[in-house]
Amino acid sequence: MEKLFLVRHGQSLWNLENRFTGWHDIDITETGIEEARKAGIALKGEKIDIAFTSVLIRAQHTLSVILDEIGHPDIPVIKNKALNERSYGSLEGLNKAETAQKYGDEQVYIWRRSYNVIPPGGESLKDTYNRVVPYFEREIVPLLKQGKNVLIVAHGNSLRALIMYLEHLSPEEILKREIATGIPLTYLFDENFHISRSVN
Repeated sequence: MEKLFLVRHGQSLWNLENRFTGWHDIDITETGIEEARKAGIALKGEKIDIAFTSVLIRAQHTLSVILDEIGHPDIPVIKNKALNERSYGSLEGLNKAETAQKYGDEQVYIWRRSYNVIPPGGESLKDTYNRVVPYFEREIVPLLKQGKNVLIVAHGNSLRALIMYLEHLSPEEILKREIATGIPLTYLFDENFHISRSVN
């Protein structure tokens, strides 16, 4: 039974500073490294054939720590910008609390959590879905159907888009979904490539 493992990167410097990060290439903190180690410990003993990640350093660094921890640093790794975090456009680098003071809590919540509202100059979750899911169907689904176990280390919103697809969630349902940093989510598929079980 094929397994798909999803991990959100460990805490980044801008997570710590409560800033919008998006496509800015910000590395993980010492706490993020520890979260990645714990993810590796949780995945130890699992068979992982191939890993995918974004082109952003926080996801790549998290993945490298995980692979070192499980003792398989030589697992093939594919990096692609389709798995990048959603772009927050002109909000990137801004403190979320200060932005909420300027535009209002409700507006910032809508920019962060709604499905189809686009932050200034950025991407909506729908936009993110429309690049993540086709890439997943084209590049990753065939590997799962071949019986390979796949690890994806990516970002809060790129993973939310993928989870929305995998679990057939509505825009309202995905709005409420939180994805913790460094905690693996596991999906098992049956012979018809339907999810038979998820460990979240």
